[in-house]
Amino acid sequence: MLEQALTALAAAGGLAVVQAAGTDVWTGLRQEVARWFGRGEQQREQAELERLDRTAGELETADADEAEAERARIRQAAAWQARFETRLEDLGATEQAQAAEELRALLARHTPHGGASAGQGGLAVGGNVDIRADRGGIAAGVINGGARISNPPVPDSSQG
Repeated sequence: MLEQALTALAAAGGLAVVQAAGTDVWTGLRQEVARWFGRGEQQREQAELERLDRTAGELETADADEAEAERARIRQAAAWQARFETRLEDLGATEQAQAAEELRALLARHTPHGGASAGQGGLAVGGNVDIRADRGGIAAGVINGGARISNPPVPDSSQG
């Protein structure tokens, strides 16, 4: 079993694959992830490229339905996390440390720095946020659906 830091690194790798699919960074990340898994073996690298392409295709296909798209993103992120974990677990201590450092560098090159992102209708905050309401107003980061301000109903005598 991997130590917590390597498990977190594997999770970051899985998330990076899913977030990059279909974006401008996909080509570079795809190549480097395949190379990382291939470890110098051309045939293994090619198999990883094909696997990454299937992932991108599944995510693209699921994009039409938001609920299905979210399920696909979760499923693929977990699958890639497991692949990264398995690869790291299969290495000796020295190789594992080197592979982990290479993966950290790869992710640093291909993931946004200091930013936050949210899906459609969401709120992403990369720092502190302070949302306030006063004088009977409503304050929220995101409101999905309606919001109404009115006086609360007066309880009847049976409610005390």
